[in-house]
Amino acid sequence: MNEVLVKKVQDALDQMRPFLERDGGDVELVEITEDMVVQVKFLGACHSCDMSAMTLKAGIEEAVRRAVPEVLAVEAVNLIENKALAQD
Repeated sequence: MNEVLVKKVQDALDQMRPFLERDGGDVELVEITEDMVVQVKFLGACHSCDMSAMTLKAGIEEAVRRAVPEVLAVEAVNLIENKALAQD
């Protein structure tokens, strides 16, 4: 991964972190794909929160795309896993 790009994304995540931590959660950068999709992992309370999809789109993705306009999307790898488990 491009170190400058990673730093910019991490800085954007760091701006969101206090809001997530206030509710017992956190987020971790997993990968930035070649297609410029940022993949994150929700931690703590965010992992199981019903509002995590909204937090992802309205909070985290907005912050990351504002800081790094070349990013096309942000997705949570474990949010997809949680939805699949809930449907089983």
